[in-house]
Amino acid sequence: MTKAIFIHSKELELHSYPQDSPLRIQRAGRCREILDSMNLLNDESAPSPAARDVLLKFHTPEYLDLLKKASDGIFDEAFIYSGLGTPDCPLFAGMYDYATLACGASLLGAKKILSGEAQVAFNPSGGYHHAAPDLAAGFSYINDVVLACLTLAEAGKKVMFLDLDAHHCDAVQDAFYQRNDVLVISFHESGTTLYPGTGFEHEIGEGDGEGYNTNLPLPVGTYDDAYQGAFMQIIPPLAGAFDPDVIVLELGMDGLAGDPLAHLNLTNNVYADICSLLLKLDKPILATGGGGYHEENTARAWALCYSVLSGAAPEEDLYAGLGGVMLQSSEWAGGLRDRMLLSHGGQRRRVDKAIQNSIDRIRETVFPIHFISG
Repeated sequence: MTKAIFIHSKELELHSYPQDSPLRIQRAGRCREILDSMNLLNDESAPSPAARDVLLKFHTPEYLDLLKKASDGIFDEAFIYSGLGTPDCPLFAGMYDYATLACGASLLGAKKILSGEAQVAFNPSGGYHHAAPDLAAGFSYINDVVLACLTLAEAGKKVMFLDLDAHHCDAVQDAFYQRNDVLVISFHESGTTLYPGTGFEHEIGEGDGEGYNTNLPLPVGTYDDAYQGAFMQIIPPLAGAFDPDVIVLELGMDGLAGDPLAHLNLTNNVYADICSLLLKLDKPILATGGGGYHEENTARAWALCYSVLSGAAPEEDLYAGLGGVMLQSSEWAGGLRDRMLLSHGGQRRRVDKAIQNSIDRIRETVFPIHFISG
C-alpha cells in the first residue's frame, strides 16, 4: 500500500458551471462515490481555499479583483479583456469560491507531500492548466497546477510536471519556459486540430529553461499502444536525466475515445498503465484532474488511476471478471477498466509515423541538452 490521500470535500460540489457548459465539476464527487463503493478510499483530506497572497505568486491583483467581482455578480467592462464571460469561462455565482477551493486542494496535496504525510495525493478537482496570470481561458480561472509546482519549487524541490490532458498546457509552459527547476512535459492532441493551438516540438524553453519543456503533439486517432510506446521512449530518459524530487501529474481524461471535445482513441487502460510505470520512478506524485467531458467515463478513469497510484486494490479486482464496462455496459461495478478498442491498420500506420517523427525531433533537440544519447 502506498501512503495516498484523496483530496475532496462537499464544498467543492456546492457550485457548478452553467448547464450549457461541457464541464461537469460533479465528476470529482462521482469519482469519490465509485472509490467509496468499492472500498478503495484509504485516506481523505478536505481542502481550504487558496489564500490571496498565494494566488498572487502567479495571478495579478487586478485579475483576482475582477474574478471576485464576476463571482459576486458585479459587471466590469474589463471582463472583455480578462477572458471572463466567454463560452469557455462563463460567469456564475460562486465561481471565485470554487476556483480558489479547487486550487487550495492542489496546494494541500503539495503540502502533504512536502511534509511526508503522503507519497501520492490526488485532487480530481484540479488541473486548470490554461489560466494565465491575468486571463481566464479553457474553463480555467485559477491555475492550480502552476501554483502547486511553484510551492514545491520554492521548497527546493525539482519538479517534473507531466500533463496527459488532450489539450496542451499552454499557461504552465509559459510560466516555466525560462526555468530549469520545473521540467514540463505535455502529451496532447496536436494544436493543428485542437485548442489552444500550441505545444509543438520546437517549443523547448529558452534561456535557463532551454530543454526543460517538451511537447509531444499527437495525431487524431492516437491509440493505446502508440501512446504508451511514446511514453516509454520519452519519459524514462528525461526523468532519469532530470532526476526530479516530485512528479506533478495532470490526468485529463479528454483523450478517452468518445470524448466530445477531443479526437483521440484511448482507453483508460493506458492511463492506468502509465500510472503504474510512474510509480516505478519511486518519486512522490501529486496528481490532479483536468479535462474529460464525458462525466461517467472520466470519473471511472480517475477512480482506476487512483486505485493504481494508491495500491488500494489488487489488479484482478479492477477487472472484476471482465463484466460491466468491459462488455460495453455503463455500470462500473463490473470493473473499472475499459474494453479494448481496435484501430484500423491504415490509421495505425498514419498515427505511428506521425508520433515517431515527433519523437525523433525531441531526440534531436531536447535529449542532447540533457546528455541523453540515442
